[in-house]
Amino acid sequence: MNPDQRRRRRVLSSLTSLGLIALAALSGPAAAHDFKLGPLRIDHPYATPTPPGAANGAAYLRGIRNTGDQPDRLVGASTPVARSVEIHRSVVDAQNVMRMRAIDGIALPPKAELQLRHGGEHHLMLIGLTQSLKDGDRFPMSLRFEKAGEREVMVWVQTPRDGAGVHQHKH
Repeated sequence: MNPDQRRRRRVLSSLTSLGLIALAALSGPAAAHDFKLGPLRIDHPYATPTPPGAANGAAYLRGIRNTGDQPDRLVGASTPVARSVEIHRSVVDAQNVMRMRAIDGIALPPKAELQLRHGGEHHLMLIGLTQSLKDGDRFPMSLRFEKAGEREVMVWVQTPRDGAGVHQHKH
C-alpha cells in the first residue's frame, strides 16, 4: 500500500468514526425518552400543541408497560405547566357523542401494556395551563402509581403523527 492509499484509508476511518459519534449523539435523546420505575416502563410521554391562550391541553404516553407480576394503577399526575392534571377516559354517550370523563385511575395488569395515545380511550388532561404548549417545547410531569410510587418524566410537545391536528379540549 502506497502512502496516498494509507492517507486515504486514515481519512476514511476518521470520517467513519465521526459519523458513528454523530449518530450516537442523535440517537441519545430518543433513547432517553423512555423512563423506568420499578417494573414499569414509560414510553414517550408527549403533549399536543395548544393555540395561544388555551385554558387546557392534553398529554399522552405512547405506552406504559408493566413487566412485573403484580398489578398497578396510574392514579395521578402533576406538572408546573398546568394548575392540575386529571386522568380522562373518552366514552360515547347515549346520543352517540364522544365525551371525556375524569376517572380515578387506570389499571396496569401484570405483563401488559397500556397506551394513552392521541385519539385513543385515555389521556392526561392538563387543566389551567400556565403557558401555551408549542411544538418542540418540553416540560416535566410527575406520574403517580398506586404501588410503584412517583416518577418524573419529560414531556415533548409535538403535533400528532396521524396528522389529526390540534385537539381542542373544551369541557
